[in-house]
Amino acid sequence: MKPETGQIYEGKITSITNFGAFVTLPDGPDGMVHISEVSDRFVKDIHEVLEVGQTVKVKVISIDEKGKIALSIKKAQDKPQRDQQSKPRPQQRRPQQKPQERKPVSQPVLYPDGVWEETVSSDQNFEDMMNKFKKSSQDRMSDLKRGGESRGYSRRGHGGRK
Repeated sequence: MKPETGQIYEGKITSITNFGAFVTLPDGPDGMVHISEVSDRFVKDIHEVLEVGQTVKVKVISIDEKGKIALSIKKAQDKPQRDQQSKPRPQQRRPQQKPQERKPVSQPVLYPDGVWEETVSSDQNFEDMMNKFKKSSQDRMSDLKRGGESRGYSRRGHGGRK
């Protein structure tokens, strides 16, 4: 008799490995129960749950093209029996938390008064204003770079060391 997917059979455990147990089904074919399909609970050591020679009910989960049979013990159990076997976890109550205050959205960097005002005057043409702006921007950037290098910070990921 060839096993069918979805059917429940009674088989005998022939060997146990760290990752699962091999079960011989009626009329000889072997299948494997993966450790995750042994119980509803977490199973660290399969040897604590199953023994060689033990008779178990298994459900055929799948049969691949090579004929390997995947089995499940936990899916073969009746729903009420599964619920009795796996005791419900007591729900842990979380301490009442105060509603979290919203963090303010980061504000743009504001420069001290007068920094931008001195660059704009009515008697300068656009190119003069642009040159002053470039100069002040370059000065600020070099100050930032020098400050970062002294702390061992570099945007290039070198950590300020060469």
